[in-house]
Amino acid sequence: MASHFAEVKELLDEKYLRFNNSAFIETDPISIPHQFTKKEDIEIAALLVATIAWGQRTSIINNGHKWMRLMNNEPHDFILNFTKKDAVRFEDFVHRTFNATDCIFFLNSLKYIYLKQGGLEAAFSDKLSGNETDVKDAITNFRTLFLKTAHQTRSEKHISNPAAKSSAKRLCMFLRWMVRKDKHGVDFGIWNNIKPHQLCLPLDLHTGNVSRKLGLLQRTQNDWQAVEEITSVLRSFDKKDPIKYDFSLFGLGAFEGFK
Repeated sequence: MASHFAEVKELLDEKYLRFNNSAFIETDPISIPHQFTKKEDIEIAALLVATIAWGQRTSIINNGHKWMRLMNNEPHDFILNFTKKDAVRFEDFVHRTFNATDCIFFLNSLKYIYLKQGGLEAAFSDKLSGNETDVKDAITNFRTLFLKTAHQTRSEKHISNPAAKSSAKRLCMFLRWMVRKDKHGVDFGIWNNIKPHQLCLPLDLHTGNVSRKLGLLQRTQNDWQAVEEITSVLRSFDKKDPIKYDFSLFGLGAFEGFK
């Protein structure tokens, strides 16, 4: 490993230990699924809050709590029994450009996935082969299934498509939450069909800017090509758990103002 990369790895290892701990949970959207213990409740709450995870963190968390309350704080049971009559209670739900129409579509689609497709883990992983190098196909497979439920075209923008070059930041983050076997109690690690080494970095403004500043990422756009570039470097730092460095890169940018 080049001396520069060795120094950067040392910095990221140090920051990982600082930020990957239970104190991180309270101020992060991951606090929403941490309210639950049942696998299905955790993964549903995680997907829904990850979907609205852009903008101010306080607003994301507040709206995440609101969404759970509207589902009687029993997301799995609520979705299995969701009817048109239940849709009325979501008429005022909005988070930035995500509105009631999108919300109701998501709930109907999740009902289809749990009743007809074996649940969320299966929706992401059923068509993956053992030699998949990353989660691009998992996300694409999920998106295809999710959009089988009747919806307005406007809702499609809320399910990212790496095949169309999107960085799919929120879905990569969701998968980190579900897949990483986290010894520090932040990520859940409740899925086994996708492995931690297959995860890709949730690339956003913070992680992208810090990665470029550290010389880890050359591509200037935050697209899927950039995701693959930075993830490849992180795999050279830790081939089994590369996305643990999301904590380091995000923490440096969001909490320490690293520029």
